[in-house]
Amino acid sequence: MDCILETIGFIGGGNMARALATCFIEKGIVDAKKIWVSSRTENTLQKWIPLGVNTTLVNGEVIKKSNVVFLTIKPQVLDAVIEDVCQFLESKTYLDKVFVSVLAGIPITRLKLKLEEITINPRIVRAMPNTPVTLGEGIIVYCLDGTNSSDGVLIEKLFSCTGLTEIVPESLINALSALCGSGPAFAYLMIEALSDGAVKMGVPRGLATKFSSQVLIGAGKMVQKTEKHPGQLKDEVCSPGGTTICGMHELENGSVRASIINAIEATVKKADSLAPK
Repeated sequence: MDCILETIGFIGGGNMARALATCFIEKGIVDAKKIWVSSRTENTLQKWIPLGVNTTLVNGEVIKKSNVVFLTIKPQVLDAVIEDVCQFLESKTYLDKVFVSVLAGIPITRLKLKLEEITINPRIVRAMPNTPVTLGEGIIVYCLDGTNSSDGVLIEKLFSCTGLTEIVPESLINALSALCGSGPAFAYLMIEALSDGAVKMGVPRGLATKFSSQVLIGAGKMVQKTEKHPGQLKDEVCSPGGTTICGMHELENGSVRASIINAIEATVKKADSLAPK
C-alpha cells in the first residue's frame, strides 16, 4: 500500500493507540514522522520513542498538527480532554479534520455534542478495534457520521491494513465490541486453560502454550476457509465413542458454552452503561 499524506494524531497514548500506530507504520501506511501522540504523563510517552513518532503533553497540539485525530482515551475523561482542547484553541472554528473515536460505550450523539464545543460540523468515525491490529490480524468495526466520500476512502485505507474491517450500524457497535474487542482476552484465557490442561498431563509449558495458541488459530481459519458451521466442524472432530466427545462432555458439564455467552452479555451491558443517561 502507498503511504498516505495525511498526518495522524492520537489523543491518549495507551495500548490501543500504540497497536494502531504500530500497524500503520509497519504496513507503510503512515510515516512515523507524520504521527503525533499526546498523553498526560512523560512515562507513557517514553513507550512511543522506539516508534519514532512525535510526542507531546498538550492535547491541543495533536489536533493542530493532525488531519485525522484518534480519540484513544478512557471514556470517563472525554469531558476533561475536550475542556483542555477548548482552552488551547481559545475559540471554536471549523477544523478540517476527521475525528476517530475508540471510546467504549460513547455513542455518536454524545461525541458530536462534545466535539461541537471545539469545531463546527465535526466529521466523526466511531470505531471499535482490537489489539491484534498490531499484527495486521485484528478487527475494526466502525460507523460514520458527517463524513464525506474522501473521508470514507481514507479511513478504509487506514483500517484495511489492520485486518478485517467492516462498516456496521451503530446499534451493533457495543455488541461487536464485546465480541471483537474483548474477545481476544477471552481467547487468551482459553489458550492458557488449554495449556494448563496439557501441562497437567505432562507436556512442557513452552510446547503446551505454542500448540494451544495454534489450535485457536487453526480452528478459526477452518471456520473462515471452509465456511462450515462451527457445530459441523466440531462434530467432524468428535468420533463416536472417541476421546474428543468425552472432553466435550466435561466442557458441557462445566457450562463453558453458557459462561462464554454470559461473558459477551456482561461486556455489552457494561458498554451500554458507559453512555451518559
